[in-house]
Amino acid sequence: MNDFRWVNQSQPQTLYGATILCYIDAAFGVLFGFTLLGLLIAVALFAGGFGIANEKKWGYAVAVTAAVIQVALLLLIFGINVLGFPTILTLMFDGLLVGLLIHPMSRDYQRIWFR
Repeated sequence: MNDFRWVNQSQPQTLYGATILCYIDAAFGVLFGFTLLGLLIAVALFAGGFGIANEKKWGYAVAVTAAVIQVALLLLIFGINVLGFPTILTLMFDGLLVGLLIHPMSRDYQRIWFR
């Protein structure tokens, strides 16, 4: 049996939620990522979620980087129109992912326990 996990329920709820949100964001990125950059971000989010679930420092770094780039691109592309109805939902979920990843509980846990 392999030692890989898809989710790790023993982690703090912020990291557990971030892992699941990484997978969900990656799935939507694959479904609706019409550009190469969108697909690359989706792959990075999936890899980051998998790395976080397996307590890898690289997974945390990849997830944070991909999530921040995703929010930055959303703001860059849509500008003030990001506050319109359909796009604001995307901004809220992407912002939630960044918030969960950089929460002090998540940062402290990954700093101490991740390899």
